[in-house]
This record gives sequence, structure tokens and C-alpha cells, in this order.
Amino acid sequence: MSSTTTPASRSGQGGAQRRRFTVDSLFTDTRPRATGVADLTTAKEIRLDRIVPDPTQPRRTFDENRMRELVTSIEAEGVLQPIVVRYDEADDIYVIVHGERRWRASREAHLTAIPAIVREVSGERLLVHQLMENIVREDLNAVDRAAALRALKTQMDDAGWEDVAAAVGLKRSRLFQLLGTEKLHESIQEDIRSGRLSEKQSRALQGLSPNAQLALRDAIVADGLTALQATQLARLIKAASFEDTPAGVALKLDELRKSVTGKAQSAPEIDAIGLLDLIRKATSGNAADRAELAAAAQADLAAPFDQERLAEQVHGLARTLSRIPVTQLKPGTASFGHLRALQRTLDTLLD
Repeated sequence: MSSTTTPASRSGQGGAQRRRFTVDSLFTDTRPRATGVADLTTAKEIRLDRIVPDPTQPRRTFDENRMRELVTSIEAEGVLQPIVVRYDEADDIYVIVHGERRWRASREAHLTAIPAIVREVSGERLLVHQLMENIVREDLNAVDRAAALRALKTQMDDAGWEDVAAAVGLKRSRLFQLLGTEKLHESIQEDIRSGRLSEKQSRALQGLSPNAQLALRDAIVADGLTALQATQLARLIKAASFEDTPAGVALKLDELRKSVTGKAQSAPEIDAIGLLDLIRKATSGNAADRAELAAAAQADLAAPFDQERLAEQVHGLARTLSRIPVTQLKPGTASFGHLRALQRTLDTLLD
């Protein structure tokens, strides 16, 4: 009687079964450092010219100093954190969801490609993704955050603000703090965007008239008032009685500042006629004259140029001149001296 030969006996009596290998196992990283690690199929390195910013991105401004620092970092170390993009099949292009600053800095650093993670993001969720990236991380200025939240409200079929706040994980009170920046004067909103004025400082300006907003903003920037000092001044302004004109607010604010900061506004280092003369001299383009004017403007707490403020102050001057007595227009009077100096300066500037 013949014996039956089994696979085990063919491979040797008592021998272990052969291990079966798949194709995938041949490419599996079995080193200890690979334990608990998985590869991402969505991780790519994409050429910069295949990527475009999202035109609906909430961020509208990029801090120049922080951008330069990022460019320097990328030049030295490369891009340490991938950006997030979505693929636009219609245009055959990748659109940035998160990471526009890194993309811009990579271009300035003369890179040709950037690490990116490709995600499928629906249109209705795109703005939420971007807001979560920027708002929750406080990485977006308050004015742009407010505009983005309003856009999200529209995208959510005009949902209630409570629903909008819940969608991005914000407290209702915080949401209304951000929305309050939309009620500020446009030039003040630009100060917030540029970082000259913090959001906390700007809260004191809400509820004031446009003239009072601008006057208190100038005081905050010139004297570096804290948010608490600005709030105290705002309360005093609301309770005070004064003419709501640029000049009227400025006079009342100077009076109130002493009670909050312990001092009134510093007396100018140079009078109006002297400052006008420096302006005329600086138009020659001489570096020394321009430096002297810049120092005088700094000492006189002159705020940076603002077109709307200029229009308001010219209007204020026009109202004053509409009431000036004829006797004040004669040579030898203080008014005549100021107006003549102003005339000479304007003739030089506009020539």
C-alpha cells in the first residue's frame, strides 16, 4: 500500500509552511521608524506656476515685515509646512485653500515648487475652511475677519449670527466685537489692517461720531494709549458737551486727556508758521531739509497723511474762514500771518 505524500512531507518532515508574500508587502517599509506611519496619497510637490490664489480668500492684506521674515526662513530651510490646495478641473489648476503666504514667499524665494496637500473641498465649505484657518488662529486682521464673516452669512442663506458663530467656532460676543469694526471710519479700518491700531484699541472708538473717532484714533497712535485709556477717554467724550467738528473735538479731547493720562497733549515743538516754512523748504528735495521736516512732524505728533482727514480739515478751515472778520485779514494781525504762510506753502506745493 503506497503512502500519500503531503506538501509538508515534500518540504521536509516537520518543516514550517512557506510564507506567502504579496506585491504590496515587497514595498512595505518594515523599519522601526515606520511603525504607526502611513503615506498620504494626497501629498504632492506642485510647481508654483500650477497654483493660483483663491479670489474669495478672506485675507486681503499681508504684513510686509512678516512676509520678509518668511521669505528668509524659506530661503534657509525650505517650506516646512505644506499648503492646502483644491484641484479646479475646469481650469486645470490648483487653487489655494490655506497657505497663500507660504506660496507668495516661495515665489519671492525663487522656488519652483512647493509641498502641498490636495483636498476635495466643496464650494459651500471652502469659506468655512478658510475662516477656520484664519479666524480661529487670530491670523487675520479684525476688519477682514468681519468682512469674511458677513460673506459666510450670505453663503449660509442669510443664517442667523448665532449659526455663523457656531459654524466657525466663535463665541457670539466675540463675533459682534469683530463686526463692530465695520462701523468705524474707513481710514481707521485701514489702520487696523496695517497694524497701526490694534483691535482692542479700536473698540473704544465704536459708538463715537466720525470726528470723535478720528481725533481719538490720532491720540491713541500719537501717545500710544492703552486700550483701557482709550476706553476711558471714549466714555468721557460721550458724556461731554462740545462742538462736533474736527477742531471742537480736538480741543475737548486735549482737555479730557489730562484726566486719563495725567498730562495734556504736549505743546508742539514748532509753531504753525515754522512748520509751514519747513514744508516749503523740503519741496526742494534736499535730504537735510526733508529730514528736518520729518523730525518736526514727529515732534508735533503729526498723524500719517490721510486723504479723508485732509478733506475734513480743509472743510473745517473753510468754515472758519467763512466767519473771519475783515479786520483779521489786514497785515500785522495774527490771522494774516498764518494765512500768508499757508498761501506761500500752497503756492510752492502746487507750482
